[in-house]
Amino acid sequence: MGDVKTRRSSSARRVEPRRHALTRNIATTLAVVVFPLLALIAFVLLWAVPHRDSLVGNFVNVDVLGRVPLALGGIGLVWLLGVIAAHRLTRVPAYVSRGKRAFSQAFTAFMCLVVAVPLAITGWYTWVFRDGILSTAKDEHSATTPTFEPEAKDPWAGRDRVTLMLLGGDGGVGREGIRTDTVIVVSIDVHTGRAVTFSLPRNLRNVPFPPDSPLSKIYPAGFNNGGDAGESMLNAIYRNVPALHPGVLGKTDNEGADALKLGVSAALGLKVDYYVLVNLYGFREIVDAMGGITVNINRPIPINGDTDRRIPPTGWLKPGPNQHLDGYHALWYARGRWGLTDYDRMERQRCAINAIVDEANPGNLLWRFGKLAKAAKKMMRTDIPRKLLPALAELAVKMKDQRIKNVIFQRTDKFDPNAPDYAYVWRKVQRALAKASTTPMPSPSLSPSPSGTPTTKPRKHDPCGYHLITTVPSNPY
Repeated sequence: MGDVKTRRSSSARRVEPRRHALTRNIATTLAVVVFPLLALIAFVLLWAVPHRDSLVGNFVNVDVLGRVPLALGGIGLVWLLGVIAAHRLTRVPAYVSRGKRAFSQAFTAFMCLVVAVPLAITGWYTWVFRDGILSTAKDEHSATTPTFEPEAKDPWAGRDRVTLMLLGGDGGVGREGIRTDTVIVVSIDVHTGRAVTFSLPRNLRNVPFPPDSPLSKIYPAGFNNGGDAGESMLNAIYRNVPALHPGVLGKTDNEGADALKLGVSAALGLKVDYYVLVNLYGFREIVDAMGGITVNINRPIPINGDTDRRIPPTGWLKPGPNQHLDGYHALWYARGRWGLTDYDRMERQRCAINAIVDEANPGNLLWRFGKLAKAAKKMMRTDIPRKLLPALAELAVKMKDQRIKNVIFQRTDKFDPNAPDYAYVWRKVQRALAKASTTPMPSPSLSPSPSGTPTTKPRKHDPCGYHLITTVPSNPY
């Protein structure tokens, strides 16, 4: 009889530690996974879904981003205390073996890491992203930006459109004396998100200025730098106006950008609100940080070469579908012009932008976030106020399902950049805006087309597709 009791007691002691271990592991799992998951579901249903529009804006709100690491730290502390409390409340009895006790402690420590590491990484990403915004959008004082009330219900102050000027420069974003060889204006309907882009050639001449601008008195017949044709084109305004007429526009942190905004506004008959300057060499770093881009190359594209100084290319990008390019070759894909036209280059620049968007999937951005943030600091400059970034982010969401209409001003029998008819330009701009406002335009995919049999003519519905052009750029001399 005593032997039976002894065996039962021994069996109970063996079962009891297992129960304690199982109870402890279940309690720890509840503290780490189940309860936080329920809290996350409640947050999504009760706040995130009802406020999804403002949620997008918060991703670029520096005030919100500054509080996120602190909030994550508080959440992490409470979470870790919950894990430790679960561990203490379900302590293994003293008679449990040392090995099982060590395993239980190791399991709890592992769960603490499961909690702490993701929160720490998220906090770091948030802080780096915020620092990138602060480094790029410095709240420049501008002589040409519109007034707005960031706290008002309508940050656009009753305007129907917001218009951005995208510039590609050939030097550092902090330099004043650079050439802006790429000028693309994006006008967005703030109600629908429908957008139209207008690409202007770098060699556009006699660029006018608004009648109420001091520059219109200096250049009554349009921008002209005496008899020097190369210094009288659109791409010379950014550097020449500040050099020749410093302070003419009053208080501003970037007089070149303000002068160019005024000139482009008058040329298009469309008020430009803000500018974004992209350093083309920073573009190279961005592409490398993303791991490269994939584009269709339809004809040989020159690497290096200078037509004006009679310097031939040092190499070529070979034609082919779905070509994966690193930063150096992507830069020449966007810039190469020897023996080609500015309009051919403008088209490729738009395709390069599309390719970058295609690479910007969440996984790639998260994996390469640090390099991207570092490159972005050296790449961009803007006069967009930080307080307006959330509203612009929400507007970008509206643009997602809309096709962007593109208008390129290239040489035709109706338009000559050397002697432009600006009345014709204004009419074309207004027609494009009116059509975009009244005609729904579902978004097509502008990704590189599959590598099938190339066509001999560009497909209008897919300007970045593969349509082989076998002719090599001719010697321009």
